[in-house]
Amino acid sequence: MPILTWILPAHFLTYSSLLGMQLYQSFVMTKLAFLHLPLPQFRSLQKKVFPFYFKSQTGLLLGVMATYPWLFTKSSVISKTDSTCFAVAVGTSLLNTFVYGPRTNTTMIERVHQETRDTTAVPKAERPGETASMSDEMKLLNRKFSRNHAMSIHLNAITILASLAYGISFISKLEVQQ
Repeated sequence: MPILTWILPAHFLTYSSLLGMQLYQSFVMTKLAFLHLPLPQFRSLQKKVFPFYFKSQTGLLLGVMATYPWLFTKSSVISKTDSTCFAVAVGTSLLNTFVYGPRTNTTMIERVHQETRDTTAVPKAERPGETASMSDEMKLLNRKFSRNHAMSIHLNAITILASLAYGISFISKLEVQQ
């Protein structure tokens, strides 16, 4: 039983790292950065942080699955609840890593470039107060960004909920002995 002596602590550490990272990044770091950084610096930070976050989230989810203790016992197999939580969490995390995260990032960069083009195209007399209307290209980019960003936010929330559901399921299986 030497594998079981390290698998449970590794599982706890991997799961707690996953959940801590998800909650901190989603509810603390992003909020603080948005409140305290100028918009250009906030955008620059986000385009670097979120690809790393989504990859780390996926990697930690795979680590939690790889250290799943019941895979290494003969008496039990993975429960339907746990496998559903893993499937949902990994699926949504992969969508954010490879689809909606990159789309959001790319669109955010396109918006910055379009904003520059729109600003240089507007005569200086119209710039103060920004009374000129938004270009059609910018409206399309804003809509595209909003769609992808909303999808990414919702997928991240689903991943966090699936991770929490797995944690509750896992804790319910533990037996405390005195």
